[in-house]
Amino acid sequence: MPQEQHSKHVTPYELKPGEEYMNQNQLQHFRKILEDMKTELGQDIDRAVHTMQDEATVFADPNDRASQESDMTLELRNRDRERKLIKKIDEIIGKIESGDYGYCESCGIEIGLKRLEARPTATLCIDCKTLDEIRERQIAK
Repeated sequence: MPQEQHSKHVTPYELKPGEEYMNQNQLQHFRKILEDMKTELGQDIDRAVHTMQDEATVFADPNDRASQESDMTLELRNRDRERKLIKKIDEIIGKIESGDYGYCESCGIEIGLKRLEARPTATLCIDCKTLDEIRERQIAK
């Protein structure tokens, strides 16, 4: 997945004393972050498509043509990652609507506001994510 880049202009959520986890204000805050991310990604994809169409040139030199094809392939790979991230954002917005957002898919505990601020599409708490990454490294060896 690509590095998540959400708007830096969004103010982190200020937790009030005694406030319930994942209340309406928090859910609304994260929904806005996710919708802004989705809008930005969509705009990036549109810009990239227009740029690729504008730059589509037939080069006589095989090296220039190969370089252009390589650039296009890299650009398409990046757009595909962004498309997958948009799909994940849609799934996460669905979790907000169903009331499941902010809770670990593996163990069910709270993911935590700070982790969600850093990665709004997180579906695992930090402990489960760490174990998941350790398993991935062990399998890769």
